[in-house]
Amino acid sequence: MTRPLTPTMIATAAVEAIMTEALLTPKPGLVDRRGTGGHTDMDLAMLLRSAESLFDTFEALAHAGSGSAPGQLLRDEVGALGREGERVMLETTGGVNTHRGALWTIGLLATGAGATGSASGAVAFAAELARRPDSAGPPRASSHGQRAVRRYGVGGAVGEAVAGFPHIVHVALPMLRGARAGGATDETARLRALLALIATVDDTCILHRGGADGLRWMQRLARRTLDAPRFGVALHRFADEADRRRLSPGGSADLLAGAMFVDSLSRPSISTSSANLELANAHL
Repeated sequence: MTRPLTPTMIATAAVEAIMTEALLTPKPGLVDRRGTGGHTDMDLAMLLRSAESLFDTFEALAHAGSGSAPGQLLRDEVGALGREGERVMLETTGGVNTHRGALWTIGLLATGAGATGSASGAVAFAAELARRPDSAGPPRASSHGQRAVRRYGVGGAVGEAVAGFPHIVHVALPMLRGARAGGATDETARLRALLALIATVDDTCILHRGGADGLRWMQRLARRTLDAPRFGVALHRFADEADRRRLSPGGSADLLAGAMFVDSLSRPSISTSSANLELANAHL
């Protein structure tokens, strides 16, 4: 029998998913165990500290969702908790935005998990919550992602959530689980899921740095790499070239972390936050 999901278990799974995504190697344009990818303001140690700093926020979000309906009162509470989590994250990183997108995606899903106690219920609940405006939020966000949304007419992280996380449900999770079922290691399955996301997501992080041409190049290379007979060799080449071009698929990375979080909710191994510290320390 699977144990009921507690806020601590949910927060543990959330932080573990973000850390696991950070450690995944090689990733095109992203910070990983090889180096800083296409970034100059963050490294792996910073990402792991940032992820750990969000534990209390995810626990509070899961607790807020427990016994709640996806109404305006909860949406406003989630917004307030998210802003406090972002403040803690930025304090931890010295002002670098490491996980704002992951906080949005997994924060909503953690709230949904706390409310419903299941993976499928978490996704539906999170989507319903995302469709409500944050009463105390800024009237017009000015992040790089939001500017890309307005310039290129794409959905961005908000659109993904409002639509019910289609790239998590219909792209990342099937690739992740299908690759594992086919005998791939966890690492390879996660890398294939990341590439499936890069190939299909209108990633605002890529659009911000490389425009529509950069996005098309990343999507084309991701599809080509997935189809390559020597996947590992092709992936290293893709990663090196994306790093060189400084094209970072941060939105896809956030969705991968979200997919790994949802996938983990059905596993009985979630226990305490100490697992996150052990995961980080093993790679630092």
